[in-house]
Amino acid sequence: MSDVIKLLPDSVANQIAAGEVIQRPASVVKELVENAVDAGATEIQVIIKDAGRTLVQVVDNGCGMSATDARLAFERHSTSKIRQADDLFALHTMGFRGEALASICAVSQVDLRTMRADDKIGTRILINGSKIESQVPEACAKGSNMMVKNLFFNVPARRKFLKKDAVEMSNILHEFERLALVNPELELTLIHNDVTLHRLPPANMRRRIVDLFGKQLNDKLIPVDTDTDLVRIHGFIVRPEHCRKRNALQYLFVNGRNMRHPYFHKAITQTYEGLIPADEQPTYFLNFTVDPSSIDVNIHPTKNEIKFEQEQTIRQILFAVVKETLGRFSAAPEIDFSTLTDAGRLDIPAPGSHTAPVGRPSAINGGYNPFRAPSASNWEELYQNFTSAKSEAIAQAPAPSSGGEQSMLNGLEGDASDLNDTRPALPPTILPLGRRYAAMADPRGVRVIDLCRAHRTVIYHRLMETFNAGENFSSQRLIFPDRAALGTVNEPIIQDLEPQLTAIGFDIAPLGGGEWSINAVPSIADSANPAELLSAIVAEAAEKVEAANAPLTGTLQQIAMGMARASAFKGDRLLSETEINHIISQLLSLPAPGFTPGGKPTFTVISEQDIAAKL
Repeated sequence: MSDVIKLLPDSVANQIAAGEVIQRPASVVKELVENAVDAGATEIQVIIKDAGRTLVQVVDNGCGMSATDARLAFERHSTSKIRQADDLFALHTMGFRGEALASICAVSQVDLRTMRADDKIGTRILINGSKIESQVPEACAKGSNMMVKNLFFNVPARRKFLKKDAVEMSNILHEFERLALVNPELELTLIHNDVTLHRLPPANMRRRIVDLFGKQLNDKLIPVDTDTDLVRIHGFIVRPEHCRKRNALQYLFVNGRNMRHPYFHKAITQTYEGLIPADEQPTYFLNFTVDPSSIDVNIHPTKNEIKFEQEQTIRQILFAVVKETLGRFSAAPEIDFSTLTDAGRLDIPAPGSHTAPVGRPSAINGGYNPFRAPSASNWEELYQNFTSAKSEAIAQAPAPSSGGEQSMLNGLEGDASDLNDTRPALPPTILPLGRRYAAMADPRGVRVIDLCRAHRTVIYHRLMETFNAGENFSSQRLIFPDRAALGTVNEPIIQDLEPQLTAIGFDIAPLGGGEWSINAVPSIADSANPAELLSAIVAEAAEKVEAANAPLTGTLQQIAMGMARASAFKGDRLLSETEINHIISQLLSLPAPGFTPGGKPTFTVISEQDIAAKL
């Protein structure tokens, strides 16, 4: 029997390696820019065509390569970064594995022009799918000019499953942002289809953040800086009031390298506990400087996963410095006793009184007393309005199933026969719980409703009914156009959504620098803030980039979810009894009231057994 184990050809081995190293056009941008940084470049230009499908070109003014080095650079495991295994523990360069260029040329057509400063003529190499077609002398500028054309041209399955241009370009922008943040001293330019998206001059860290994400972020940043024998941590975090529910800007670097570290991320989020809602995330830009011998970056070909020798200790230092910074910059709310007058002293009610606190007025009022009950001139009229609205809401709610059939509500199964109760019916009651929740009677116990999620679900279904009906949408022109700072990274997503946004009544125009002018909004948008409305729609679409490949209905669902999130009640005020009854009645009239469009429960049921276990 003949031998069956064979040594794979280099071209096949390179294509296998490319599956890990080169996953999409953004991976090519990352590898080529990191090579330019290692070459000592101070100016790097990234040129993209068709979101990287047609061309990814990186031009730098680095040290360049000789004719021999240029040819050898495309061989597997060839590198100028290390010479022996011990060098892995003293890395000061981005690359070291010697796989990137070999992987890139295995799945693309490469055109390289390069020249060293002391040479009189440079070199040009043409490679087609790992096969070198030509290498000739050519006059060129100092540095390197690498063009990667027709990515995955020889791997049809990989090219077929590339996402839409808007999605792939968004990934490139995210990668460019990470590279720009970790190298603020470099001049970086990004051009897509002959349009300059970024032109970043050399700057400090704060200026680079502002150049990338907008000047509105400048006043929200809090500097973080601590230096110990083990690690130096410096960078910026944001004040708690400026945290985001989605798309938070979260960047960690170590020794000038991007990294993902869930353990450190959790330490940062824990410092914000009690200062921000549970569904919000902080924004941070933090750089760690440690001894290279105390970390291991050779975990994954992308070099984004890093192991720390003193991980637990560094985590404690990180937690302490972020917590101390939040306190030092008065992130926690304070009471200004100087604004209190004799008339504004707190009047503590006697035990047993049931006066309810009211929402604080927006205007400053030194005599404001949060414990004093509001006066009313006609309690009978208020009571009649309350009972009539409540009866109308309960009458619209679907009746519970009866008999021996199975019923399911909010994902909870139960035998309907257990719901039979011979006791006389009590008047229906809806009890507000704080600002966000309400409780009502349920055959299985007590139903606690999240009014924010309930309102969001009701608005979403109302919008989808309007969209599906194919009605002609009208626009509401704004007297003064509003501005929305959405970031350059979201521009491809906005351009992809723009036809649908225009169809439902939006009128938006780009202003440059990631800002958009809002000239008109849909008339069905109620009184939502225009900038918040557009930001919420883009955020929903950005979270689910797979929806960019979906049909039109998928895109409209993202628009409806964003509009519902921006227009819905947010728990920022006390709702009236009429408003609560109206939201609940509309929710219970839906075919599936138990969950939001995103899949989160709108209410839960506390059973009699649960109550008994607590008492």
